[in-house]
Amino acid sequence: MIRDLFVVSRPLSWINTSYPFAAAYLLTTREVDLVWVLGTVFFLIPYNLAMYGVNDVFDHASDLANPRKGGVEGALLSPSRHRTVLWTAALSCLPFVVALVLLAPPSATVILAVSLFAVVAYSAPPFRFKEIPFLDSVTSSVHFVSPAIYGVAAAGGAPTSGLIAVLGAFLLWGIASHAFGAVQDVVPDRAGGISSIATVLGAARTVRVALTCWTLAGLLMLTTGSPGAFAALLALPYIAAAAPYARVTDEDSARANRGWRRFLWINYACGFAVTMLLILHAIRTA
Repeated sequence: MIRDLFVVSRPLSWINTSYPFAAAYLLTTREVDLVWVLGTVFFLIPYNLAMYGVNDVFDHASDLANPRKGGVEGALLSPSRHRTVLWTAALSCLPFVVALVLLAPPSATVILAVSLFAVVAYSAPPFRFKEIPFLDSVTSSVHFVSPAIYGVAAAGGAPTSGLIAVLGAFLLWGIASHAFGAVQDVVPDRAGGISSIATVLGAARTVRVALTCWTLAGLLMLTTGSPGAFAALLALPYIAAAAPYARVTDEDSARANRGWRRFLWINYACGFAVTMLLILHAIRTA
């Protein structure tokens, strides 16, 4: 069961939710305190266990027909494990959520509530936002952007034009990433009766939507000034990974999985570059 829970939580993606919170909070307060520790741990493991656990439980039927499931890209759990996964996810989140509600400002609690609602509503009925084309990509992006917004709010930060631009670019990055990830599942999703941005638009047009969103994210970062403007260059590796599939057919859409696997590693390289830019920003604004 421990192994199953570990696989369900997608350890390769832990950093994608924990890092935005940790960086946003630390850059706002310039100190490591209890809220930072609790929030970082929460968004590292319990949050991901909840997000992906709910997804794997309620997508079980369609995942059986998806050849890329059963590893780092998604667990294939026995139905006998489903109840345990849902209870473990809820109970692992509960103490962190209670502590953060008590320690953080009320405005941050509202954002945390929206974030957790998005985690559940994406996969669980009666909402199933993942089956509402376009809302699926937006909700998926909220999963990653909301920890950063929560970090700023929990630290008592105020919105600025630069911050809004950065968060807007992050939202566009998330929409692009989800859309491109959905391309590889066009065939199994249609076979399972699941709608998505990719099943509606088709594989090639969805790739082009992703390319457009990554481009817009880069252009938005150019408005943030130095050193944030240098982050605009980080859109290029994602565009390069997805561009070869801009004309992929629906029947051959599974081929986009190669680009998606590159995307997973591009995240780590770009994350390192973002860290360097954040350190430079912290030094300049100290």
